Amino acid sequence: MSARPRSTRRTIQPPVVEEYLTLAEVLAETRLSRSAFYRMRAKGEAPLLVPLPNGHLRCSRRDLDAWWTSQRSHAA
Repeated sequence: MSARPRSTRRTIQPPVVEEYLTLAEVLAETRLSRSAFYRMRAKGEAPLLVPLPNGHLRCSRRDLDAWWTSQRSHAA
């Protein structure tokens, strides 16, 4: 009696794609003016921005969410 072959099929998970927001999207979500955002950034209090080779700035969704969490803890 032969054993039934085990299934070698695996579920393939799609790759996790990091979402990056434009500066305008970050400003709209945080409801900060551009100048207020840059003042906070100069003090190290703003979400981390990643410069692209073309000079544009992006903020990862993960970094912005972490920043929101830190803002809630400061407010409590």
